[in-house]
Amino acid sequence: MNKLIIFLLMITSLTVFAQTEKLGREITLKDKTSISKILENPEEFLDKTVLVEGEILDVCSMAGCWMELKSDAENQKIKIKVKDGDIVFPVEAKGKTAVVEGTVYKINLTKEEALEYYEHVATEQGVAFDPSTVTGPVTIYQIKGLGAEIN
Repeated sequence: MNKLIIFLLMITSLTVFAQTEKLGREITLKDKTSISKILENPEEFLDKTVLVEGEILDVCSMAGCWMELKSDAENQKIKIKVKDGDIVFPVEAKGKTAVVEGTVYKINLTKEEALEYYEHVATEQGVAFDPSTVTGPVTIYQIKGLGAEIN
């Protein structure tokens, strides 16, 4: 009897810890697109809805309005961005895996806008910002998150 109780407790705890956290809309796409493929030719994916998967490298600690996913290629990542409050990505999700459905878009920034953007990002991450790293206009590709599953 004791072995049965222990076994049932183990199964229950595994089920509880293995649950997927679903955020935003239900994911409808089945086929995943690698982040590296998007970043290799982002213009090909503009305004298209994609399904990506990756380790969560960072999450906005202020409003949970973005998270960065590690690419399948070395030294690459992509930002998943949502309107504040539409989805709140939990800071505790760092290090977990996320599957995200969203639309690829780009932001064209002037040099001045890029300076403001990178200064804001540095403030959010609590790191120093070196303005000399911005030498001209910048184009950023991101995914507007529609739905996510975090494991």
